[in-house]
Amino acid sequence: MRIPDEDAAIATAFEHLYAGLRRITPRGELSLTAASTLARLERSGPYRLCELHAPEGVTQPAMTQLVTRLERDGLATRSSDPADGRAVVVGITGTGREAVARRRAGRAEALSEVLRQLPADDRAAITAALPALDRLNHLLTKD
Repeated sequence: MRIPDEDAAIATAFEHLYAGLRRITPRGELSLTAASTLARLERSGPYRLCELHAPEGVTQPAMTQLVTRLERDGLATRSSDPADGRAVVVGITGTGREAVARRRAGRAEALSEVLRQLPADDRAAITAALPALDRLNHLLTKD
């Protein structure tokens, strides 16, 4: 299947944007995978441990180690699945929510500084594209 040039250009632009956002996100207490996992738990609620690794793109043993660290740091909890006592359910704590909020606030502050350097027309175009980007993100993150 031939990918339309416009789609390839969009993919490249998103790749560059993603790299730029990673660069300006303040380094702090959370690794990229830890932050993404906590954000997923915040957004979607508790997950079974055996189902959490795939959407984060890591192996189950790696996710188990990450959850152990998050739990040790008070950012996540583990409990038994009420529907299946053999399964482990991972949730986010209040402290975990605060860590996610701090990371988002730091990234928003850094991005705001960059956005202020754009012409008003570019900022307006980005704002106008937000609903379409939200719909695209919804399609990308269907679980």
